[in-house]
Amino acid sequence: MADRLPQSPAPHPHKARTGLNRWIHAFGYSLQGLRAGWDEKAFRAEASVAIIMVPAAFWLGRSWIEVALLAGSVLLVMIVELLNTGIEAAIDRIGPELHDLSKRAKDMGSAAVLLTLLLCGGIWLAALYQRFANVIH
Repeated sequence: MADRLPQSPAPHPHKARTGLNRWIHAFGYSLQGLRAGWDEKAFRAEASVAIIMVPAAFWLGRSWIEVALLAGSVLLVMIVELLNTGIEAAIDRIGPELHDLSKRAKDMGSAAVLLTLLLCGGIWLAALYQRFANVIH
């Protein structure tokens, strides 16, 4: 009797879903995540810029690869911003007190957003230069 292992907790009810039902619920949770992201000022600003830049990618890009890089880099900024917001929310749930590890996690999330913005800016500047270099010279 002493060798009995403790029972593991029951799986979360959402994990029991399978097939199309699981996909439908996952899609709903994703939409809820986008709505939650919309409450963040930085995400709203990036989404507002994306409304202009994604269509502009189709005008600026000369091939499907260029369009994918231009539009994808804009969407990547939004993706990383959502992940950063998720990290911040998880840290805030732990507690409001200042802690070195909490600061480190939030700073790293912020750094990820900055690097993604720099990557996006570099891709767009290179595409703009390539498109208009002959006009400048």
